[in-house]
Amino acid sequence: MYSQIRNISIACILVLALGMASTSYAAEDTWTYKAYMPTARTWVGGCVIDGKIYVIGGALTESSVTSAVEMYDPIVDTWTKLANMPSARGFPATCTLDGKIYVFGGTSPGVFSTGKKNVYVYDPQIDTWTQKADMPYANAACGIAVVDSTIYLIGGSLSESNPPVPTVMAYNPVMESWTQKADMPTARYNLSACVVDGKIYAIGGCTENWSSFSYKHVEVYDPSTDTWTRKSDMPTQRWSLGTCVVDGKIFAIGGTDTGNASTGANEVYDPVTDTWTTKSPMQQNQHGHFLGSIGDKIYAIGGHYPNIIMVTKMEEYDTGIGVLSPDFNGDGIVDSADMCIMVDHWHTDHPLCDIAPPPFGDGIVDVQDLIVLSEHLFEDYRLVAHWALDEDAGNTAYDSVGDYDSILLGGPTWQPDGGKVGGSLQLDGVDDYVSTPFILNPIKGSFSVSAWIKGGGPGQVIISQRDVGRDSGNTWLLADSSYGRLMTRLMHPPFSPLVSEFVITDDQWHHVGLVYDFISLYRYLYVDGIEVAKDSDFVAGVGSDGGLYIGADKTLDATSFFSGLIDDVRIYNRAVRP
Repeated sequence: MYSQIRNISIACILVLALGMASTSYAAEDTWTYKAYMPTARTWVGGCVIDGKIYVIGGALTESSVTSAVEMYDPIVDTWTKLANMPSARGFPATCTLDGKIYVFGGTSPGVFSTGKKNVYVYDPQIDTWTQKADMPYANAACGIAVVDSTIYLIGGSLSESNPPVPTVMAYNPVMESWTQKADMPTARYNLSACVVDGKIYAIGGCTENWSSFSYKHVEVYDPSTDTWTRKSDMPTQRWSLGTCVVDGKIFAIGGTDTGNASTGANEVYDPVTDTWTTKSPMQQNQHGHFLGSIGDKIYAIGGHYPNIIMVTKMEEYDTGIGVLSPDFNGDGIVDSADMCIMVDHWHTDHPLCDIAPPPFGDGIVDVQDLIVLSEHLFEDYRLVAHWALDEDAGNTAYDSVGDYDSILLGGPTWQPDGGKVGGSLQLDGVDDYVSTPFILNPIKGSFSVSAWIKGGGPGQVIISQRDVGRDSGNTWLLADSSYGRLMTRLMHPPFSPLVSEFVITDDQWHHVGLVYDFISLYRYLYVDGIEVAKDSDFVAGVGSDGGLYIGADKTLDATSFFSGLIDDVRIYNRAVRP
């Protein structure tokens, strides 16, 4: 059985490799068109299971809805038609639980017809539908979420001409039973709901007079206490939007604002800080679409423009949120060796190979992890520069990943046997440093930097970035001048520097790191794999267009030169957290 799994998995990787041959990697915070859906429709349902997207039902015109089910495979960028639903539906509520898709209510025979009570369950393994006991009430265009194997239907309306309801109903799929819960504070329909840390976030929506009023409300339901809490409003009020969760953050994309104007708005909510950040909008304004995520990519599918012009378009959004590295053996390249490691741990909870969904997996090594590995096959494009600092002579520090070989200045000394990982570089604290070419501008997206250090003193700099032709730039990592604590001045001023309480100048080896998350606009500091500081509010970008100084400040201030050992410096163009 083991050999069969290995052979099948390796064959899958070969197929993936061929499918990726013509694929280019998207830049973060950008949208890319993908293969269009076969059936143009809006106000659809949809789900993600095992790395594939299922789009269900929806409206073909104002007077007709469909039972069509179509599945998208992002690995090969193709669509497959599947068994139709037992009945056509517009505005269906859909979710996944235990590998099956549940569909509740919706409208029929027209998109603005009366809501239905039907409950259907689809099994993707055998491409079949089963009808369950009816809901206790008819409903359409409600929010839906799953917490602890219980399905929650939130808000909605009997029909487009009826007032929305605040009703919350909990469904037990084993018993096929329903329990009414505390009403949502704001009655609305055409809202969207999603789950973060066991709480349900109900976002946006509208009244029955959707053409004149929509909501920007964010109301959070805690199933453990059956209570609701109001949170910070979404910047753009809208209905028929899509939401999904990536790395604990909620992406609210598209929809219709007051006045029935479609929008491509892309706004990201951080539940930890209760704040919103605006990101790049979709290329095409639309609403009534399905929004789902696979890994750190988001897919917006179907929907329509004003005047009910249905679309088959699909856009893929690269969030720029980092994932755990698929370079399992640490040799700098993702290849068949890493594939074999994944196969060895297939269907286990091995943390090394459980890399999806980001940032820390879901407890099992399965097809989602295979998808992430395939995206990195034959290269580790997130690691943009790596100076191992293992040389034993010369004035060049070689980059093993890119074209960023760097120059030693001031006479630092190679220590071939004195590093934390192989050799290292000894700097004297007087005038020694390393100068690199330009690598990245910190305001263009997420990035991470790490290094091993030993020694140093208060006020001394580990890594900085200069600006070309100016006495300015960004100081990425340094020890604060008072106690020798790890800190960063990235994006400072006018924002405050980020200072940890961890002293790094104790003459011990420490692995120090800085992560800048382009989604939350937060900085994170790490020492020895532990987060030691993070921002409590967003930090707007301050760009730099020059290379780096390793071991000195951006202005080469005399007090900034590092006195000690530096080893294994790495830079990623993603938020890579230890």
